[in-house]
Amino acid sequence: MTSCGFLSLGRSPARRRRLACLPLALASAFGGMALLQLPAVAHAQQDAPALGETVVTANRTPQPLSDLVGDVSVVDRQTIERSGAVGVADVLARLPGIEITRNGSVGNTTSLFIRGAETRFTAVYIDGVRVDSQSTGGAGWESIPLSQIDRIEVLRGPAAAVYGSDAVGGVIQLFTKRGEEGVAPYAGIGFGSHGLRKAEAGVSGKSGAFDYSLGVAHEESRGFNVLPMDKRTPSKDGFTSPDRDGYRSNAGNLRLGYQLTPNQRLEATLLYSDMEAGYDPPVSFRTRPPIQFKNDISNNTLRTAGLSWSAKWNDIYSTRVQVTDSQSVYKTQPSFYRTETNLRGYLFQNEFRFGPHLVTATLERREDALENAPTTSSGLFSSKRSQDAVSLGYGFVQGAHSLQLHVRHDNDSEFGGKTTGSAAYGYAITPRLRATVSAGTAFRAPTLYQRFSEYGVASLKPESSRNVELGLQYVDGGTHAGIVVYQNRVENLIVFDGSATNCRSDFGCYASTARARYQGVTLSGGHRIGDVTLRASLDFQDPRDLDTDHLLARRARRHGTLGADWRIAGWTLGAELQSSSKRFDDAANTRTLSGYTVLNLVASTQITRDIGLVARVDNVGDKDYTLARGYATGGRNAYIGLKWTPQ
Repeated sequence: MTSCGFLSLGRSPARRRRLACLPLALASAFGGMALLQLPAVAHAQQDAPALGETVVTANRTPQPLSDLVGDVSVVDRQTIERSGAVGVADVLARLPGIEITRNGSVGNTTSLFIRGAETRFTAVYIDGVRVDSQSTGGAGWESIPLSQIDRIEVLRGPAAAVYGSDAVGGVIQLFTKRGEEGVAPYAGIGFGSHGLRKAEAGVSGKSGAFDYSLGVAHEESRGFNVLPMDKRTPSKDGFTSPDRDGYRSNAGNLRLGYQLTPNQRLEATLLYSDMEAGYDPPVSFRTRPPIQFKNDISNNTLRTAGLSWSAKWNDIYSTRVQVTDSQSVYKTQPSFYRTETNLRGYLFQNEFRFGPHLVTATLERREDALENAPTTSSGLFSSKRSQDAVSLGYGFVQGAHSLQLHVRHDNDSEFGGKTTGSAAYGYAITPRLRATVSAGTAFRAPTLYQRFSEYGVASLKPESSRNVELGLQYVDGGTHAGIVVYQNRVENLIVFDGSATNCRSDFGCYASTARARYQGVTLSGGHRIGDVTLRASLDFQDPRDLDTDHLLARRARRHGTLGADWRIAGWTLGAELQSSSKRFDDAANTRTLSGYTVLNLVASTQITRDIGLVARVDNVGDKDYTLARGYATGGRNAYIGLKWTPQ
């Protein structure tokens, strides 16, 4: 790579790192325009951001995108379908500020980092239902069915003052389809590399006061060998299991709504997903020939359910009551392991609107339960806890000024109280140029596994963070651009300490003694020239362990995307570059994962009025790269799909 200059992300000159250019023709693509990150702009959409669009993730209440002082992206169903992606994480990885890692193929362990923050630092909701694991911490991304998702909203930056525990790095809300007037059936099939086959069907509609949406999907693939033996790896240990590691998933969702009165609505949501995937357990090949083990199978089951009632009593006051439940089960065989997380949530939210003022007052309760059945009887345990919270919010939007304030107090049944707060201000310098500044605190309560398993320490403290960020955004018709500079410092970071002596396990235990700093700059933008739409994002980040001064594992200093869509003769043709610099696979920064750049191509059209086609080729150059040491990626792969949606 060619040298591009320096960016100092720390006070010490020793921490100044030379930044190499990603192979993204950013300057030429935008005619020399500075690429800027857009707080509160729908980055993922193909056209210019729709600032009049309503989002709910930033403040947990519907608000116009233009009123928010947050770093938000929106992904609509059209973008999801054109992506040709098979996993939610793959769609999110194309957004600014987000990276993923995966131990092999779809269905295997997947982690997601917002601005470099740990995967457990992202609060995830499906139709308002919290999804989390009290074993590993964080949502099981491999179990969330992309086929059932109609819309995604992403908030980058801490939001614990609104959502409570876990929202240290950001919040991701996923929504299933809501029925609209009339009857709208659909059906689709798709085929791809590695024996991929997909089928989906559903129907949605609205009649009078009743609306509904139902969808089901099946997907399977023969897969590829995710852990091939690499003789080039300078290690005494390696892996071998030469079979294909395929997967099979079934998913469905149901969403029902009933308008009790013009100002009162009752809604119920259900989602189910079952993902079974092959994976290769690590084994030794110091013997010759290497030992070969039978392929293990993992199974991820996800169930979510929600019931909500909302009422607008007058022009000033409205309320929402919600009860939610989710269950996440992960198990393996024939090497047996099983862990089950159950979350129950209760929400009572009140909103008061007085002209440019919005006041919210919320009561919330969360109940967590974990049952863990490892391979040894000594690790078998179950545990429960609860968190009760009260939060207040204030928003003001008038003229050039936007202000958002939040404070929340959570009381945990185990470790006691925790108060978080946030403040954000936006000022429109001109009708097209806007500056923002925000600060906030957040926390993540230790998981039940980290506290009560055989490796647990009951006295672990909550991980806590302090974040500040500055933003500048520009929007002018088909051109948008922006920049966000941020720093998020985390205290009491929980890590596994293999050298600890006062542990129940001889292998070590968890400790909340580390410190981390996530800081960086995110730039992005887009420009439309006739029938061509250009878009790009570029992240410079420094996710660092402050105690060792090492970079955090599997996170790149630089990553970005560059894309273009061209509408011609009834077709939409797209090209996208995804690029990442080198990363380290371990906390000691001794094992390097090489950087990579891949080119993806996509084409879509309406074959007939009712039938659409999408074709995609990912990793056109068949780049050999890895997201986790030893685990292969799928190489060049193609996909073609047809979808029937009668007009």
